Amino acid sequence: MARLNLAQEPDDSLILRAAWLYYMGGLTQEAVARRLSVHRTRIVRLLSEARERGLVTITIHHAAIREIEREQAIAACYNLDFCIATPSIGFTGPITDPALATAQGLLARRAVGSAAATYLYGHLAAGTPLTIGVSWGRTIEQMALHLTGVRNPQVRFVSLLGSLTRNSASNPFEVVQALAARTGGEGYFLPVPFIADTPADRDVLMSQRTVREVLALARAADLYLISVGELSESATLRQQDMLSLAELTSARAGGAVADTLGQLFDAAGRVVPHPVSDRMLAVDLDDLRGRDVILLAAGIEKLAAIDGLLRSGLVRGIIIDGDTAALLPSAHV
Repeated sequence: MARLNLAQEPDDSLILRAAWLYYMGGLTQEAVARRLSVHRTRIVRLLSEARERGLVTITIHHAAIREIEREQAIAACYNLDFCIATPSIGFTGPITDPALATAQGLLARRAVGSAAATYLYGHLAAGTPLTIGVSWGRTIEQMALHLTGVRNPQVRFVSLLGSLTRNSASNPFEVVQALAARTGGEGYFLPVPFIADTPADRDVLMSQRTVREVLALARAADLYLISVGELSESATLRQQDMLSLAELTSARAGGAVADTLGQLFDAAGRVVPHPVSDRMLAVDLDDLRGRDVILLAAGIEKLAAIDGLLRSGLVRGIIIDGDTAALLPSAHV
């Protein structure tokens, strides 16, 4: 089961989660402690403080409880181990103004990146050996930027896919190196492009010893942090010219609404076969199924993509911005 380690969160945040799980969720104090990965004595103290501050009577009085209830609903809807939703900014539907859409996406990525950094901190703070597989994208980049104050020389970050041809802070190579530098750990990346010219070229590149060694490390990771892309003109793959307009059009005609790690998914969560996937250099999705795969999802424009990927059963936990989280139930019909 994917572990929700919130031991490093402020007491105010933990009080709300502990109170909701104990009083509304009906869990025992021991079960709450296991769920939040904190000691039972701390749960006892937090519950006592919740009562003393008047947060708990018959219900829990705090505006943020809406996010906690939403988290529980999303986790139950998609059969996830957990959901972390950041506070909502107030966007309530599709955004037609390009400037406003850009602003919402930026705020959402920063919020999710910060929440993901806190989540990752909880796994790293113990200082135990850990191997973490990392995807790419602007939200993953924000996580790396927000991760501070933790050192763990025994952690290994490994890229799950090849690199972009353009220099970018969201590139798998840069993300892995940034995470390794911030934690004092080690970084491993696939020394190949994300997309080969032909399937035959992909096979040759994937057969290289250095590539096979990194892929073996990725398959044995303890935790996976991935992102999801929407198949639109504004998608990163399209903006980076890694996906042609003809390929994008044919993928969408085949029902694809999302991509992750070089594979396409339709609205029902099924993998959509496509020639472009045969050229992608990444870890095989079958190696990740049943593992602790955490999705970092930010931006209303990705609503359909997020819903489709969550339906696939690949993901065990999600960290999502509040505005998109509020709309997600309407997408799951």
